[in-house]
Amino acid sequence: MVVSSIRRLQRIDTAHFPCPLALISFDLLHSLASPTTTEQKANNPDLQTTSVLIFRRTTSDYASVLQSCITYKALAPGKQLHARLFQVGLGLDTHLATKLVNLYSVCTCLRSAHLLFDKICKKSLFLWNVLIRGYAWCGPHEVAVQLYRKMIDYGLVPDNYTFPFVLKACSALSAIEDGREIHELVRRTGWERDVYVGAALIDMYAKCGFVGNAREVFYKIGVKDAVLWNSMLAAYSQNGKPNDALTLCNEMVLEGLRPNEATLVTVISASADMAALMKGRELHGFAWRLMFESNDRVKTSLMDMYAKCGSVKISRVLFELLKEKRVVSWNAMITGYAMHGHSVEAIDLFERMRDETTPDHVTYVGVLSACSHGGLLDEGWLFFQTMKTDYHIEPTVQHYTCMVDLLGRSARLSEAYDLIMQMRVVPDSGVWGALLNSCKIHQNVDFAELALEKLIELEPNDAGNYVILSNIYAQTGKWKRVAKLRKLITERGLKKTIACSWIDVKNKVHVFLSGDTSHPDSEKIYSELRRLEERIKAAGYITTTGSVFHDVEDDDKITMVFSHSERLAIAFGLINTPPRTRLMITKNLNICEDCHDAIKFISKITEREIMIRDVNFYHKFKDGFCSCGDYW
Repeated sequence: MVVSSIRRLQRIDTAHFPCPLALISFDLLHSLASPTTTEQKANNPDLQTTSVLIFRRTTSDYASVLQSCITYKALAPGKQLHARLFQVGLGLDTHLATKLVNLYSVCTCLRSAHLLFDKICKKSLFLWNVLIRGYAWCGPHEVAVQLYRKMIDYGLVPDNYTFPFVLKACSALSAIEDGREIHELVRRTGWERDVYVGAALIDMYAKCGFVGNAREVFYKIGVKDAVLWNSMLAAYSQNGKPNDALTLCNEMVLEGLRPNEATLVTVISASADMAALMKGRELHGFAWRLMFESNDRVKTSLMDMYAKCGSVKISRVLFELLKEKRVVSWNAMITGYAMHGHSVEAIDLFERMRDETTPDHVTYVGVLSACSHGGLLDEGWLFFQTMKTDYHIEPTVQHYTCMVDLLGRSARLSEAYDLIMQMRVVPDSGVWGALLNSCKIHQNVDFAELALEKLIELEPNDAGNYVILSNIYAQTGKWKRVAKLRKLITERGLKKTIACSWIDVKNKVHVFLSGDTSHPDSEKIYSELRRLEERIKAAGYITTTGSVFHDVEDDDKITMVFSHSERLAIAFGLINTPPRTRLMITKNLNICEDCHDAIKFISKITEREIMIRDVNFYHKFKDGFCSCGDYW
């Protein structure tokens, strides 16, 4: 009976069956491999035959069961089998131990994997790849790079499995020098044109901010599959080059490749970053023609795109059409409402979400942001407290940033500072930046100087922080401090970020800098601005020059704000679109107080809806009002 069971087991490849069958097989092996007494063998002739048979065939049988454990990430039975292997004298068998290292690695038990790795023969490239992969995926990523170097010291040559793993670790570490060194070995070993190695190189260069190097790798590979195209698309999108991503997508289609889910999600995201609504609509139709209408991931990316392009109502329609509303979809919709200052809608949706699924930390970032943008202090405090009591979510630095912003905008600067001092995580530049921006709103010099001191420690080369404090000094008439700070900026060689705005008109993006006269329609633009200036002044607009921190005459200040980049973009949009067409402008810095007031008047006299997406907020101007309620 027992012998026949053994023979049946030997005919079964457990890797092709569900894990429970593998565990049954393991139970059988476990019982057969158990030590037996002489008396037991004497009383059971079949058992005597079995003992010889199990030790003759045990390696292949155990390997089969181990492979099944690896496939299904069955850690507990794998550990039991590991113990049994030591009992029967096979604990350090190279083939079986390699499978055990693989099992521990895929189950993220890297300490156990590494301990076993150190005890066995290391001439197998697969063994090294298994452990490097584990650390590349789970960290510490430094260990993956160290193992790679040790492997080379052992005389082994990396292959097209090694390189993607170790390059992934370099990407996580932003270790460009290590990445370049590995790239050189890739060249020498002839793997540079391999699509998987190429994709890993592109990702590494992109994550390190060297998109030009990523592009060089991409175009050196002759035959490119969808994975490689998607890697390059992501490289452009991640490095603030959405227009290049959209151009590359067109090139991909012309090459005859069918975009897949990842392609569409990336290029739709690029359209969102550019606030290119027309391009986003084209991609929406393109995705539907490719039969992605029922793909919830694509729909979620479209939701995000429409929200970022100012069409939050369309986002909601897509949200309600989702077959399955995953947490990421709820988060996208709540965040979309928060971006536009629709605080009530965001909170209502959050309450509905809690009835249907469990919020995560991203959900609470969205709802706290909604409270911040809407000035809902009591509600924000309540959510901040209950996220831990109701869902055991510990506040992250993003949650604290929202709360500091909420308190600061509500003129509770002392409370905001106290909260920073009580944080259980280390405050980052976002936290101190939120406090500094609040100080600008309320013209508080003391806390602004404290915030800048911390920001200089964290971001010593960011001139923008100095500029904000300069604005606060200028608003409070402290021109000597303005001059001192400007001198400090010059001495440290810091460069102020130039204000830039862009608008998508007739499917083409037009970019404007403050004071820009380089556009072909520049003369018409400035003529339109002068005409608008006269009309809004007649309607009651009064120029506010507090945002100009130069100690110059008032007339010069007025000229400076007159030619701010968002005004140039608006004027261009007005003269190049039909009446009542909505304008969507994106700006790389915060909108200033004077432009905010002026655009309210422009929206009224032109009967236009004007959407300004600045670095922190969405402003929807219509009929002389802004959706932010002048609270930004």
